[in-house]
Formats: sequence, structure tokens, C-alpha cells
Amino acid sequence: MRHGSIPGARGRVRPLTLLPDPVLHAPCREVTDFGRELSALVEDLFATMYAARGVGLAANQVGEPLRVFVYDCPDDEDVRHLGHVVNPRLVEADGVVVRGPEGCLSLPGLEAGTERHDHAVVEGFTVTGEPVTVHGTGFFARCLQHECDHLDGGLYVDHVTGWRRRRLLRQAAKAPWNRPGPAGSRNGGS
Repeated sequence: MRHGSIPGARGRVRPLTLLPDPVLHAPCREVTDFGRELSALVEDLFATMYAARGVGLAANQVGEPLRVFVYDCPDDEDVRHLGHVVNPRLVEADGVVVRGPEGCLSLPGLEAGTERHDHAVVEGFTVTGEPVTVHGTGFFARCLQHECDHLDGGLYVDHVTGWRRRRLLRQAAKAPWNRPGPAGSRNGGS
């Protein structure tokens, strides 16, 4: 992406991958080619995230099992954090554990109280291969942990326990996007 360009402006909106698609439960592959295809993917991720009104989006949420995510997320002080990370590693998740509402574009319309640390640090690379370190607090720390989970084949549902988990799984099973369509396919999120 060039400096001064709006993220996602040249991207295309892709259909969202929805639960229970197996790609959401498989660890993603490391990115090895930092070329045009990766730049296009990052643009598409931004375009798709904005179209779905999300604050973060991982590549496997559009069916690409690669270790990359984008974000445009405020922290608890309403400071905007905008960027992307390729081959991210969650190197710190510490501080106070806070239960807060968490949702996911791959489970549209659902959310549950989910415990997350209020501080997180992610290391990785930019789309051009430059090292990057992202520090997050509050809601942005939640976002960073959420997106890293996606790339490891996890969902926020995995952090929810007891009656909250049972209720969330019941809601997901009954959701309109989780019912077979006319040809046995899942109704989409495009």
C-alpha cells in the first residue's frame, strides 16, 4: 500500500467464511511471498472488513489460510489503531483479565462475554516485509488476541465457558447463516 492511500480503496469485498466452515478451525500457513498477491489480499481484507463493519479481519475469514490480519480498531481511550500484520505472533498477553462483549464477523449477529487480557503485543511484518510490533490495550488488545486466535484455528467461542458457551453454540446452530440453502450450501455472508 502506498502512503496516503485509503486502506481497502483498491480492494474487492469478498464473501465471509462463516462457522462451521473447517478453514476457521485450521492453523494458517506462514506467508512466504511478500509480492503483489499479498498486497491485493490485504486490500481485499480491508475492503471486506469495512463492508461488514468490523474492527479486524483475518485472512481465513475470507477463505485464505494465510497468517495475515488487518485492523481498524479503537482502544479504550478512543484512539484509532489502523494497520495490518503478516505472520503475526502474540508475544505478550498480560495485565488484567477482563470479561467483555466479543463478536466475530464469522458468527454474524452473535456475541458473548469473553475473557481477554487488557494488554497485548504482536510482532510480525508489514506487507513489504518490514518488521512491525503492535502494542494494544483495552478493546484493541482484545482485537489483537482475537485475530491471532483466528490464525491459529481458534474462535472466541473457544474462550467462552459454561452456560455462556452453551447458549452461544445454540444461537449459532439456529442462526439463518448456519442453515443449508437450496442446493445444500450454506447461506453466505457476501
